[in-house]
Amino acid sequence: MSTTHYKIVPHDGGFAYTLNGSFSETFPTHEAALKAARRVALEQRVPGDTTTIMYETEDGVWHTEETLGIDRPDIDVQG
Repeated sequence: MSTTHYKIVPHDGGFAYTLNGSFSETFPTHEAALKAARRVALEQRVPGDTTTIMYETEDGVWHTEETLGIDRPDIDVQG
């Protein structure tokens, strides 16, 4: 099982949560961004359906794999 780390950071005159270089919308306060990140983290723990996914890697190769709906990441929020 993988671990996902959200981090609260200053962003666009407010605060955002970030994951792998992507930013959320900007929140006016640190507390608001933290609350939103915690909500998103909880949503990611909810099991889903088992499905087939396709993705392309940086080298241009396409991959197909089955992802289990019960295989959810461990998540933490820092900041």
